[in-house]
Amino acid sequence: MIKKSTIKLILVGGAIGISACTNNYIDYNTNPYEATKDQMNADGYIWRSALVNMQGYVVPAEPNTLQYTDCLLGGTYGGYLGESKANDWNNRFSTYNPSQAWIGVLYNDIVPKVLPSLSQIEVNTTDEVPLAVAQVVKVAALHRITDTYGPIPYSQLGADGKLAAPFDSQQDVYTNMIKDLDNAINILTAKQTNTFNPDADKVYGGNVVKWIKFANSLKLRLAMRMVYTNYNVDGKTPQTIAEEAVKHEIGVMTSNDDNAMFTPNENPFYKTNYEYSDYRVAADIMSYMKGYQDPRMEKYFTKSTFADKDYHGIRIGTGVLTDSEMSHSYSNMQTTLNSKLMWMNAAEVAFLEAEGALRGWDMKGGDAKSYYQKGITLSFEQWGASITDSYLTSQRVPQIYKDPAETFSYTGSASDITVKWKEIGGFDEENLERIITQKWIANFPLGMESWAEFRRTGYPKLMEVDKNLGTDIIKGKFARRLSYPQDEYRNNGDNMPKALEYLKGADKMSTHVWWDCNPRLTQE
Repeated sequence: MIKKSTIKLILVGGAIGISACTNNYIDYNTNPYEATKDQMNADGYIWRSALVNMQGYVVPAEPNTLQYTDCLLGGTYGGYLGESKANDWNNRFSTYNPSQAWIGVLYNDIVPKVLPSLSQIEVNTTDEVPLAVAQVVKVAALHRITDTYGPIPYSQLGADGKLAAPFDSQQDVYTNMIKDLDNAINILTAKQTNTFNPDADKVYGGNVVKWIKFANSLKLRLAMRMVYTNYNVDGKTPQTIAEEAVKHEIGVMTSNDDNAMFTPNENPFYKTNYEYSDYRVAADIMSYMKGYQDPRMEKYFTKSTFADKDYHGIRIGTGVLTDSEMSHSYSNMQTTLNSKLMWMNAAEVAFLEAEGALRGWDMKGGDAKSYYQKGITLSFEQWGASITDSYLTSQRVPQIYKDPAETFSYTGSASDITVKWKEIGGFDEENLERIITQKWIANFPLGMESWAEFRRTGYPKLMEVDKNLGTDIIKGKFARRLSYPQDEYRNNGDNMPKALEYLKGADKMSTHVWWDCNPRLTQE
């Protein structure tokens, strides 16, 4: 016999069950195996994933995006890569006639990925450390976009990252980026003994001090970009901004252990250069390094498959190729699926300090020559190459490019600059060329940064493209920016007149952006 108490329990349980079924009918339509938002964010999963996603769009970890931004665009304009695949691409960056589809990739694909991720972080954590890191990542990603196009929406971008927003002048973009970095640096400095979840950080594994060094180094990079402008906002000039970064209590990168290196699931350069087989090393960087007999060549490049099995680069801007076997015979990048993606290295920082010192700025008392040689040494160390005094004192010059296929040879040296420092007091243009040339070699394969520095300084001296098929760039000149994609005129038409007013020129590839105002170059 069932006891009354048991019967009562069954009846009560049944009543509760009926009530539960009645009051929570919607539960039957909910996947019991799907985590709720609260469950996902119990250990910060949402903001951690969002921060990693943001990091993946500084130098894009997605191969198809990187193919356009850092190979077809940055790789060619930065003098690092040349297209090697026999295909029917008639409209290319390298021949100055890119299609609308190509022009819009950097503009349309990065901001709509970065800003929503930033919003997810801001909504799902109150921890000031990852919030500050996210601001640094935003600047690292978006400065590449303003450097490419000029004025962009920045201060009024919404959480969705949609670009239908008012434009900022490039000067105002830089002002806001410096402010964002300063705010982040102040927060992180106050919390420098903290760490945050390493699963949220594929660059420094949650090390706050490393992020401070990167933020200061990025600030130094941006300050130097403005050096030829008359920038003076709230009493801050490029010089004072650079000195702040270097003399900060944590300071800038000083060793290769500080390098900003993102760990992708698979290295996108391997995918583009080996699996897609779209590019080979450019003749420009190869000519410099072969002329210098640079030991880093074997770390950077594979040997060619031409008869002499030597290192050979391909000329940039060859147009449509028809012989894949020939075009794939040139040297390739040395990279693997497991290689990290470099954002910035300590060698670049040393070269920035060298330029600052050359200009008479206070780089913590260091002189230009010492920082210059430190930059070279750091780069050799980064790549595991042996450096000798004979390299630092070498008077060799870049090699004249002779195409092993006897098709795209260049009839002269782009530069006669040596590695050896010129012993002279004060600012010297020749020593500036040395600094930028060695920074360019050390920054391989960061083509977007090298293109920006080439526009700012005119260095390194690059070969003109083999075929200029565009209408914007006259023969012997180089692209100064990308025009805005036509989508922006359609989707943000009300704000485009202001963008063009800020640009102070036609929306063409030949128009200089705000900081691209070196008097030596603009008078040519």
